[in-house]
Amino acid sequence: MDLIRPNTKIDFVKMMKPVSIVSVVLVLISIGSLIYHKGPSWGVEFTGGTEIQIKLTKDVSSEDLTDALEAAGYPTQVVQRVGLESDREYLIRFTSEVVQFDQIQNFQTSLENLIQTNPVFEGGSILRVDYIGPNVGSELVTKAILAILLGCVGILIYIMLRFEFAFALGAVIALMHDAMVTVGALSLLDKEFTLTVIAALLTIVGYSVNDTVVIFDRIRENMKKGVGTSFTDTVNISINQTLSRTILINLSMFLVLLPLYFIGGTVIHDFAFAMIIGCVAGSYSTIFIASAIVIQWRKWKGLPV
Repeated sequence: MDLIRPNTKIDFVKMMKPVSIVSVVLVLISIGSLIYHKGPSWGVEFTGGTEIQIKLTKDVSSEDLTDALEAAGYPTQVVQRVGLESDREYLIRFTSEVVQFDQIQNFQTSLENLIQTNPVFEGGSILRVDYIGPNVGSELVTKAILAILLGCVGILIYIMLRFEFAFALGAVIALMHDAMVTVGALSLLDKEFTLTVIAALLTIVGYSVNDTVVIFDRIRENMKKGVGTSFTDTVNISINQTLSRTILINLSMFLVLLPLYFIGGTVIHDFAFAMIIGCVAGSYSTIFIASAIVIQWRKWKGLPV
């Protein structure tokens, strides 16, 4: 199925410079947000401590919840609304110093009593209680970062073997851009970085590089056939030839992710959000960023473009 006419001649190369500038700005905003928030807002899986998720029957401010819990002797580390506003669900985190592992049972009992007696929690219920030790959390942070870095290195080696270094460099920079923009969006909205979000980032890396490889493969094929008057012309032709596929793949992805985001519930909400941002970033980075890096590399090496 061709959504785009076969003879379409959109000058993507001409648009690469302004789009690249926008991408640089987005990455700088992402870095600025991380600096402002003093790094990602790691979930309890990474920091260690106790995390509870409650559902209330009325809207309550985070300040009221914090005050009520502190009055009960449980100062909070984080109180934030999760999911959609209509869900009225809140995530509350305590450090391992406030709630120790051997106190979990007593803590849950005290919390249930508080919900039943305090008007702030009127009609509320506890959805889950999680506890993770600080040593386990620290280990998970290391492994999560290592997983993403190893994924990038593996992709770099794979594309170097299949194509050449310039293409590998373009693909890795593009997928790092996608991951960085996604992380920045999560940081700007002060969303937690959980194992589910890390899984989304790894999925984005794989999704982004798949689309990039398809375009690179067409560029290589057209270069062998002598299609185009120059390398940039070959890039333009190749992107136009694969444009229908790119649109269909991304549209299919969005048709899956949007229902997950809006009606998938709080468990899958942040995963779907990260995937949506990553797919948007990946959609244009495969077209405008990856190929632009290859063109700039060839210019730097003195090769014809």
